[in-house]
Amino acid sequence: MAQALHPMLNTAIKAARAAGALINRASMDLDLLKVNAKAPNDFVTEVDQAAERVIIDTLLAAYPGHAILGEETGRTRGAKDSEYLWIIDPLDGTTNFIHGLPVYGVSIALAHRGQVQQAVVYDPTRNDLFFASKGRGAFLNDKRLRVSKRLRLAESLVGTGFPFRKGDDFPRYMRIFESVMKSCAGLRRPGAAALDLCYVAAGYYDGFFETGLSAWDVAAGSLIITEAGGLVGNFTGEADYLYRREVVAGNPKVFAQLVTILAPHTGVGEVPSHAPAADPLPAATPERALAKAVAAEAAAGAPAAPAASQARKTDPH
Repeated sequence: MAQALHPMLNTAIKAARAAGALINRASMDLDLLKVNAKAPNDFVTEVDQAAERVIIDTLLAAYPGHAILGEETGRTRGAKDSEYLWIIDPLDGTTNFIHGLPVYGVSIALAHRGQVQQAVVYDPTRNDLFFASKGRGAFLNDKRLRVSKRLRLAESLVGTGFPFRKGDDFPRYMRIFESVMKSCAGLRRPGAAALDLCYVAAGYYDGFFETGLSAWDVAAGSLIITEAGGLVGNFTGEADYLYRREVVAGNPKVFAQLVTILAPHTGVGEVPSHAPAADPLPAATPERALAKAVAAEAAAGAPAAPAASQARKTDPH
C-alpha cells in the first residue's frame, strides 16, 4: 500500500492480518472445529477465541495503556480508564465460517473519547483489506472507496441481516422487511455485518439496515462508510447507533429514504451493559449534524438534494 498510514492503523492492520491467517488455516479443517453456543443460534468457536487473543496481544504489545472491548472477552483485558478503546470482532460471520460459506471477516476499530478514529475490516477468504482513518478517506487495498451515486431507493440494492436470537421480535422485523422490500430493487443478506457495511462504502450496496447489532459489529464499518462519503445512523437518522442495536447506512440520498421507512420502527433493545460510560459519543459532529438534517428532511417529505449538497461540503475528499 502506497499511502502513509497512521501508526495505530498500521497496528490494527497487522492484528487483522494475523487473525485472518489463523482463520484461513482453521477453515481447512472445519470437521475438527469445536463449536459452542453462547445462546440458541449464536455460536462461538475456538477460532473466534484464538483470533481475538492474537488481535488483543498485537494491540496491547504496541499500546499497553489502551482499553479493549472484544466480542468474546468483553473488557477483561487492557486498561480500564483509557481514552482509547479498541473495539474488536475477531470473526464476524461465525455461522458462515462453521458451514464453510466464505463470507466472514475480522473487524477492528479504535475509538478516542467515543469517536471512531481508525478502522480495519479484513476479508481473509479474498485477501480484501478495507480500512480508514478519520479525515483521510476509505480504501479497499490500494483503491479509494466512494459510496454509490444512485438517487432513488426504488433502484437500489440494500443489504440487511435477519434476527436469529431467541427473544428477537420476528414479527416486527418482517414488517420492516416488507416495507423495505417493496421500496427497493432488491435485498441481500450474506451474514456478516462488518462486510455489509464495507460493501456500502464500496458502492456494491446503496444502503444497509439491521437490528440487534453490537458495537463490535458496526464500529469499523461505520467509519469506512463515512470516509467514503456515506451516512450512518440509527433508525431515526441520529448518530448514536454504536450502542443502540439498530443501524442504517447508505449514500446520502438512499439513507434519507431508508430513514423515512425505518423511523417508525426505532427503539429496539436497551443500551447493553458493555456500552462504556466513560466513552460517550461526542455531542456534536459533522456526521451527526448531517444525519439529523437528512432525517428531518425525509420526515417532512422535503427533497433530499440539499442534504447531498451538505455531504459534499462536509467531505474534505
